[in-house]
Amino acid sequence: MGVTDFDTKIAVVVREDLAAWQRLNVTAFLVSGITAQAGAEAIGEDYVDADGERYLPLLVQPVLVYEAPSGRLQTVRERAQRRGRRVAIYTHDMFSTGKDEDNRAAVRAVATADLDLVGLAVRAPHRDADAIVRGLSRHP
Repeated sequence: MGVTDFDTKIAVVVREDLAAWQRLNVTAFLVSGITAQAGAEAIGEDYVDADGERYLPLLVQPVLVYEAPSGRLQTVRERAQRRGRRVAIYTHDMFSTGKDEDNRAAVRAVATADLDLVGLAVRAPHRDADAIVRGLSRHP
């Protein structure tokens, strides 16, 4: 199945100047937020190999990853907000914390407009998702 076979689209946007390990880390955290918000409908069945070994289920739909310069991440967040779409966020301050509680405290300490976003993700109907990520390039 392709991206267009689903009612929604999952889009992750990461800041283009991050190190490779940071891009991967941010993407993983953001997708966990999308998965938590989407619930059971977004999760498939267990994977089972020919020997009967079971593996964890995965998301049922593709995840599209985009990159953006630092200044564009707030624009993407604002577009999502205007469309009433919640986003998962990851801020630069979260790289220096080690626990979820500390991550949430780091976000809570900064006003929305001042968040140093390094990534965000959204799951929305295609039309909304396309408008939210308009003008961004897919991650190479």
